[in-house]
Amino acid sequence: MTTAHHLRLIDGMRAKDFPPERVPSGSGVSGPGYHTALLHGDHALGDSDEADGLDLRAQCAAEHDALLTLLNLRWGEPQVVSLWRAQERMMAGEEMIEPWADIVAGCEYLRLWRAEDRWIALVLHLEDGGPGCELGILVTVIDPPC
Repeated sequence: MTTAHHLRLIDGMRAKDFPPERVPSGSGVSGPGYHTALLHGDHALGDSDEADGLDLRAQCAAEHDALLTLLNLRWGEPQVVSLWRAQERMMAGEEMIEPWADIVAGCEYLRLWRAEDRWIALVLHLEDGGPGCELGILVTVIDPPC
């Protein structure tokens, strides 16, 4: 996907009503108060060699940086939110509400903007010690757990 396609997807997610229950939606999940989409995902590379994995990881990081630049132009500098405390609380048994539970479990930090009545989160998860990479977007009216 191109960065222009990512922007159209984000605009569509911002405009779309939220469903009353959790349902698959394209490359993500939607539920009461949120939409998610996986923009780039290479966490399961299978038989790919290490060089291919590193190339895909670099591509994912480049897509993140390009999208971050354009979103900064739209909404200004984002909040950089560390999810470390939320991860600690989750490990201690606190239940995180959706859509934040999956993000807190798999990501150390995110970039967060507030546009009108919705939060927009750009999520980059780089696999520790491996080539895996996921780039996702979240649009929600549910406040972050931080």
